[in-house]
Amino acid sequence: MEVTYKKERRYFGRPTAFESKDEVLFNENSNRELSKNYVLRNPVDDGTQYGTRWSLSQANTERATYKHIGITHNEGGWPKDINMHDPEQTVRYKRKIEKDENYINEVMNLTKPMEQYILQNNAVNIYENYFENSEPAPLPEPCHSRTINVYRDPNPIKVPVTHLSWSPDGGLRMAISHCDMKFQGDKTGQKCNSYIWEIENPNEPYITLEPKVPCVCLEYNQKDPTSLVSGMYNGQVAAWDTRHGRFPVMISEREICHRDPVNSVLWNNSKSGSEFFSGASDGQVLWWDTRKLNEPLDRLLMDPVRSDEQDLGRSFGVSVLEYETTIPTRFMVGTEMGMLFCCNRKGKTPVEKIQIRMMCHLGPIYAIMRNPAFVKNFLTVGDWCARIWSEDCRESSIIWTNNSPAMLTDAAWSYTKVSQFFITRMDGVLDTWDLLQQQNEPVLTVKVCDEPLYCLRTSESGKFVTCGSKLGTTFLIEVSENMVTSNKNDKPLLTAMFERENRREKILEAKSREIKLKVKVNQAADQNDVTMVDGKFNLDAFKGIMEQVEAEYFAAVEQERLRRVPGNKRRRCGRI
Repeated sequence: MEVTYKKERRYFGRPTAFESKDEVLFNENSNRELSKNYVLRNPVDDGTQYGTRWSLSQANTERATYKHIGITHNEGGWPKDINMHDPEQTVRYKRKIEKDENYINEVMNLTKPMEQYILQNNAVNIYENYFENSEPAPLPEPCHSRTINVYRDPNPIKVPVTHLSWSPDGGLRMAISHCDMKFQGDKTGQKCNSYIWEIENPNEPYITLEPKVPCVCLEYNQKDPTSLVSGMYNGQVAAWDTRHGRFPVMISEREICHRDPVNSVLWNNSKSGSEFFSGASDGQVLWWDTRKLNEPLDRLLMDPVRSDEQDLGRSFGVSVLEYETTIPTRFMVGTEMGMLFCCNRKGKTPVEKIQIRMMCHLGPIYAIMRNPAFVKNFLTVGDWCARIWSEDCRESSIIWTNNSPAMLTDAAWSYTKVSQFFITRMDGVLDTWDLLQQQNEPVLTVKVCDEPLYCLRTSESGKFVTCGSKLGTTFLIEVSENMVTSNKNDKPLLTAMFERENRREKILEAKSREIKLKVKVNQAADQNDVTMVDGKFNLDAFKGIMEQVEAEYFAAVEQERLRRVPGNKRRRCGRI
């Protein structure tokens, strides 16, 4: 269909005259019948690319000339005089060819084009896993814990828990000592019992230990799950054997042991496996042998004065001992005055035995523990904060926590996760710190009970934590899986952190020594009335001293001159 509109030329270019009028040119009413013919279009495909598409693809291949040649394979290319079906002839011919000098060169020349053809056939495997050897990134899981069992003091009058110790047979049992450390408290009706519990049975203790004096500390032998040693409230030490019942197999004499309560006992690394040492509030550290407790093997006083003549009257009371079996000759002692002693058992004199003295806390040191993976770094707890120390820095700790609202009572590293440690507080809270996650606050804070928590121990598996409270209750806590195992990079990252903080403390120590030296020089100058003027010493203060020295010098010279005069010499000789 074609429509043509014609218009004369004179009407081109004339202005258009618009006018307004009401006129309906076309009107079509709605027809509902037509809506039945409507079909919904699904799926809808709309084009959005309105530009012209251009593409270019080129492929350059090597040209090859092919020639078809027929060949008979009756003999497989063997010479006519060689029978291909005779193995002896074929093997003999192969050896002859291989001995030829040009054989190796020809084979090498054939490998180059063959390698090219092989590489041309390589294809991309779309199902290949490119990161087979890499470990997947761990998902950030929130830390959590739950209380599994609660072990309560069976006696009607509850006695506080003072010490915990895991058995070395995989942590199947746990030794708990109960003692009321109040000197003037009412102890009427209290029993002196301590207990050994099976982890799976919180209903009744496995063995009830019945000493005559309460046990302040009770420690398992790490080589024998049936042997234990304990420190008593009256200063005695005792040896226990679970096969011999509830009474100690041997106890020390009252006259030759400590004078105050024994706060800590530890087994040391000996050939016999029967030696241990103890520390008490009287300032003594004594070495013992369970086979002979009638006399200590050795004795050392925690005297803060560096001298070979030790005095028991000025010694600091021992609050906690630390011993690492991988360093058999060294141990550390925490005192009730906040001073830490680093000792060496091989020393012959007290000066050689006590090598380092450091002030760590404002009050008693309640816990000392070396990091299981970094034995040069150790953790201490006292007053309101926990501190991490390095043996290379003696003046200050390299890392410390913020002051807690409640006093801290005990701490322990995790044996499986090197950057994690636990802290108990007087308000019944257990704090978990992870140095690689955050340093300003704990990663997990758990309100274990309403009474104060006194002691804490972690299992070697790293999955369980035990806490002892003031009311004689021990809580077995299980931590989440992400708090048990260390990641692949945890150890190098913690190593870098310790080295960085150690280097920083050394720089601060050097600057502190420089400041102290300047203060000392200025004090000496003030005592001599020496002042500095424009960076030089003012010599006016020395005028009186210089005049006196000058007069004494000339007097000595005059006396010597008179002595050498001949007449004065004869006169002295005649007077004699």
